[in-house]
Amino acid sequence: MGPEYMADKVGPVLDLSLKLPLTTDIESTLISIGAPPSSYRSDGRPVYTLPVIVDPTQNRATPTILSNPNNIAEYLEALYPARPVFPEGSRALQTLFVHYIQEVFAKPLLTIMVPLSHQHLPPRSQSHFSRPTGQSLPPGPERERAWALVKEQFDFLASVLDKNTGDGDGVCAMGHHVSYADFALCSVLIWIESMAAHDGWSRVREWNGGRWRRLRDRCKEFMDVF
Repeated sequence: MGPEYMADKVGPVLDLSLKLPLTTDIESTLISIGAPPSSYRSDGRPVYTLPVIVDPTQNRATPTILSNPNNIAEYLEALYPARPVFPEGSRALQTLFVHYIQEVFAKPLLTIMVPLSHQHLPPRSQSHFSRPTGQSLPPGPERERAWALVKEQFDFLASVLDKNTGDGDGVCAMGHHVSYADFALCSVLIWIESMAAHDGWSRVREWNGGRWRRLRDRCKEFMDVF
């Protein structure tokens, strides 16, 4: 479990339900239905993760099967454009924003969140996602230094989003309306809230004048699975 794990999980918060027996492994099931890899490791090996959608509405004989949250979001946007999360002309900039969230903004969190996430896994999954060397949860003072680095990223992003205060309330990346970029950022907030409610979310939600709590609340109406 490491940076690739986080990158795979950042994406839209969608109401997706894959009803599989608890004894079924994700990778073998996705391969059996012909789902493409969601990403590739640095050595070229494929990675199979959820979410995945199987959509037979366009062609029942050969349904559309998609993995990777970004691909799924773009597909659903094209199919159901009534409530767009990619306003016209914003796709390239939002793609850049999501890349920043995955590759820069979230990186300082890994020191804290990867060990915590590993602790929350069931025993069988813990053995599958073996803890990398150096990925134990940092002790008190070291953990506080790690949170200080995390706050630097939140402070910088807050200063960028403040530029929207003349065209919105400075909470949403696109100004007035929730977009895919907000889902990417909110998925990080949900990760913190789920894995570190007391040590993490209790502090993050108050940073920058409560901005991140307000973003979490703005995205709540789109979250049916949390």
